[in-house]
Amino acid sequence: MSHTYTTLMCHGVFSTKHRAALLKSEMMPELVKVVGGIVRDRDGKLLAMNGTSNHVHLLMIFHPKLALSDLFRDVKAVSSNWVHEKFPGSTGFGWQEGYGAFSVRSFPRASALG
Repeated sequence: MSHTYTTLMCHGVFSTKHRAALLKSEMMPELVKVVGGIVRDRDGKLLAMNGTSNHVHLLMIFHPKLALSDLFRDVKAVSSNWVHEKFPGSTGFGWQEGYGAFSVRSFPRASALG
C-alpha cells in the first residue's frame, strides 16, 4: 500500500485542578472552539466536547504523527492560558495533571450499512 490511512478516535476526559467547580457555563461554547482549534492545528478533529463545572469530555480523531500525551498536554496548556486571558477573574483556574483516554471504535454511517 503506497499511502497510510488511519482513523484513531479517542474519548478523553480530564478535570480541573482539585476537581474544583471552575468551568462556568458561559466559558464552554468558546472553550469548545478553542480546543477544536488546538486539535485541528495538530491535524486532528474534535467531534464533540462537553462537561460539567469540574471536568470535560472530548471525542476526537487524532493524527498518529503526534503522541496522544503530547496532544493532551497541548490542549490543556493552551486552553488554560486562554481561560486566564479571556476570564481574568479565573486566577485559580488550572487542569489536573493527568487525563483518561479511551479508544473508541468508529462505526460506518447507517446509510452505508445495507
